[in-house]
Amino acid sequence: MKSFVPVPDNSDFPIQNLPYGVFSTEANSQHRVGVAIGEHVLDLGAVKIFYLKKYHEALSANVLNPLMSLGCESWAEVRRITQNLLLEGSALHANQALQQTALVPLSSVTMHLPATIGDYTDFYSSIHHATNVGIMFRGKENALMPNWKHLPVGYHGRASSVVVSGTPIRRPLGQTLPVDGADPAFGPCRLFDFELEMAFFVGGPPTELGDRVTVDEAAKRVFGFVVMNDWSARDIQKWEYVPLGPFTAKNLGTTISPWVVPVAALEPFKVDNFPQDPKPFPYLTHEQKFNFDIKLEVDIKPANGVATTVCRSNYRNLYWTALQQIAHHTVTGCNLKPGDLMASGTISGDAADSFGSMLELSWKGTKQVQLLGGESRKFLQDNDEVTIRGFCRNDELRIGFGSASGVVLPAKPFE
Repeated sequence: MKSFVPVPDNSDFPIQNLPYGVFSTEANSQHRVGVAIGEHVLDLGAVKIFYLKKYHEALSANVLNPLMSLGCESWAEVRRITQNLLLEGSALHANQALQQTALVPLSSVTMHLPATIGDYTDFYSSIHHATNVGIMFRGKENALMPNWKHLPVGYHGRASSVVVSGTPIRRPLGQTLPVDGADPAFGPCRLFDFELEMAFFVGGPPTELGDRVTVDEAAKRVFGFVVMNDWSARDIQKWEYVPLGPFTAKNLGTTISPWVVPVAALEPFKVDNFPQDPKPFPYLTHEQKFNFDIKLEVDIKPANGVATTVCRSNYRNLYWTALQQIAHHTVTGCNLKPGDLMASGTISGDAADSFGSMLELSWKGTKQVQLLGGESRKFLQDNDEVTIRGFCRNDELRIGFGSASGVVLPAKPFE
């Protein structure tokens, strides 16, 4: 399969990928739906009247929610038609005039949030991350809480503060307990952190309150994946999380990559699901493979401009699959809407350089993380830029997610 659109070596966006995104340009500020191909975006709105009339309404929208709502059979058809359009010898290849309108250089676009996010849930599905955090705060004997291997632990996050890559994140103010047993203090977060995560967008028609999505039906509800940074204020979190869990330590901003990679593009990179012991309850048990070999990296770039890769992890480290997350989320009858976002939780591996947060890399601030240029960190400093990347690769193919990046701005003082 070869596209007539040039695709550079090692590109994230070959014709086998075709991730969806929402973009605008300086010449046209309207938000439009497109797919990435090489160093271009194919404006699906520009070609819909010729080749995708059936999906005119969904592809005329300024977000992906209408397309997400159509369901997996429609996603497959739109993808098939789009791939065929981009092949050498296609009708679009022969139509030079339409190419001038429909193919937009990536360098000229501004990317936006791909969907209107109604609800956002963050899980806690990496056993290595959960074990590391448990050891730090409870010791090896009680590292995992009693429920952890029985259900996908999660919490409801703040959808309104999910932002697209490139959006700066301001260091938050909040209450902390600098010294155990002393009075709390108020001021800028001192232990600001990233969390290496991935997330998926829910698709298909809305479900009704009281309905469930079974673990066997759940695959039809996964529209596509993004990489994510769940920024975290660790010192604020430590003081506030008892008894109801994360609140202001997590609502200050969550960064996602602008491109949504469809599950179909990830099929060549499926791997066995993470072994689970004990066996989950039947409503969480599935034989279908829904785990992926997605390589993940985190860079920290200080103000001096030298970037250091501080973490290399992999999506395959998740104990709980996306199908189990959906099944558990809806087992109570919780309703789903197209555009809902569900995140993995921090994805850590079992090696020290695969830990997906500064909390783990610095082991609760007890050691320095060395950066290029002679600097070091225990937690993030003002003007640090954090970039998270994800990609799959084998001998024949690379499928990438682009990146989720953001610069830490100083705390905004009270007037």
